[in-house]
Amino acid sequence: MAKKKDTLKVKDVSVKVQYIENEEYLSLTDMAKSRSDRPEIIIQRWMRNRNTLEYLILWEDEYNPFFNHTLLDVIRQNISLNDFTLSIKEWVSQTNAVGVQARAGRYGGTYAHRDIAFEFASWLSPEFKFHLIKEYQRLKIDEQRRLGLNWDLKRELTKINYRLHTETVRRFLVPKGWEGKYKVFGIYANEADMFNIAVFGMTAQEWKDNNPDEKGNLRDNATALELTILNNLQAINSEMIRERISAEDRLLKLRVIAQYQLVVLGEDSGVKKLRPPGDID
Repeated sequence: MAKKKDTLKVKDVSVKVQYIENEEYLSLTDMAKSRSDRPEIIIQRWMRNRNTLEYLILWEDEYNPFFNHTLLDVIRQNISLNDFTLSIKEWVSQTNAVGVQARAGRYGGTYAHRDIAFEFASWLSPEFKFHLIKEYQRLKIDEQRRLGLNWDLKRELTKINYRLHTETVRRFLVPKGWEGKYKVFGIYANEADMFNIAVFGMTAQEWKDNNPDEKGNLRDNATALELTILNNLQAINSEMIRERISAEDRLLKLRVIAQYQLVVLGEDSGVKKLRPPGDID
């Protein structure tokens, strides 16, 4: 049951927030209006994306004990067809999904849990996602001041696409029969350092060597913008892994994307100047 409502002002777009079972659900309908006066079409296009489907499945598996897998194989087989459509109502009715909901009434529209809403925002544009997270941070800070709560933006940012990426690595990069072996840790560590090099120009160990007196690790000392871009890269890298692109080519592409996003999003007047990652050869 929705307990209260808030509104996030993301540039010129007002995004309603409903609290359902004590969790924030953001209006995808409002977010899609930044792209079109027919937001339902934008949301339907997003639902046709295979990466969207895999992310929704992973999220429901993690948080919804009543998620129904019965028709998932059929949906996966049909998603690449030109005439494939999957509405939010159909997704919910066929799978018992709770992460996205179509709600009626005065505050109606399509709503999604904040994790999924941030993923939708990233699909719309990295810039929109960045401003959405900044406004969400303001909301949480205000709430923290009112209620005396301890809320960590960095923890929220780092977890959004983490499961999607680690599951993709497990499925496509970990050799069969290696599950549970110590060598698997190295595969995940190499992928994590790929993001560190793309954004910070160094590995986690290099950062430690260069900052022996700093507490925590490289990502503990990152800015919200840097973590936003790291999160964006997780989704992009997941798709490239699925496309069987080599690690060398993925790293090059990720560095180009990271530098572009650091420049574009870093131009926002409210963001501190960032140290650039290493130049691309």
